[in-house]
Amino acid sequence: MIEYDSRSWLSIVFRLRGSVLPRLLPRILMTMAVGAFASWAYAEHKFRVSPLAHTLIGAALGLLLVFRTNASYDRFWEGRKLMGAIVNRSRDLARQVATYVDDPPLQRDLRRQIVAMVALINQILRHETDLTALGDRLTEAERQRLAGLKPRHIVVARWIGSRLRQLADSGKLTEIRLQLMDANLTSLIDSLGGAERIMKTPVPFAYAQHIKTFVLLFCFTVPFAMAEAARWYTPVASGLLAFALFGIEEIGIEIEDPFGYDANDLPLDAILSTIEANTAQVIEDAGKGTAEESETS
Repeated sequence: MIEYDSRSWLSIVFRLRGSVLPRLLPRILMTMAVGAFASWAYAEHKFRVSPLAHTLIGAALGLLLVFRTNASYDRFWEGRKLMGAIVNRSRDLARQVATYVDDPPLQRDLRRQIVAMVALINQILRHETDLTALGDRLTEAERQRLAGLKPRHIVVARWIGSRLRQLADSGKLTEIRLQLMDANLTSLIDSLGGAERIMKTPVPFAYAQHIKTFVLLFCFTVPFAMAEAARWYTPVASGLLAFALFGIEEIGIEIEDPFGYDANDLPLDAILSTIEANTAQVIEDAGKGTAEESETS
């Protein structure tokens, strides 16, 4: 995701990274070529098309594009809310570990597995499977156990749950606290389920096909409707119109699946780094508190 100052007009307008313009250029140039042909056809043969049809169709096309963009942004924002829930539940689970578990080495190990679980969630959303990319978030033994498995995040959640259950069985963790911590694990799994719903449910094909066809026909025929008024400026006017209409549709395509590596996708790596840093600080502070309590006693 690109961070920017919304008040800095020039830096936004002239920035190519994150813009859909590079992907639009072939379509814009094709539309301008049609515009040049329409200018020649009018100049030589007075051929033109009545602008009435395009005026009426343009209103319907505008509504379709607005709906398309809103549908895509809803998916983007829902994805951001789900990732926010993952951040919140991970932090809270680390807080519970730091508060309810009295064994510092176990605290650090549980925190590592929480971060590993979120990292595995990110891999699922990005269709990745390389466990070595998780680095020291997994031990070599854990990496071997997860190799070949698909619901890896659920397996790690089970590991965490089993260790918490063992604490409860030994009387070191009350049943109520165990339930609270298990609820956070369940919430993490539920958040991934919501994100997978977005990832695996594209905009219906019939709708995507219809709007693409509609925009294409409109942009490639409108030069003949504006040739009489625009004359030799028709290619420029056609190119600007193509940039506007194709651009809106392309933005919708880019943000409808917000979990990849596109410039406008959600910053999953930054979110994971935030979780990793926050949970580490929580556990570290708990260790300091335990040391201070021991000195006081």
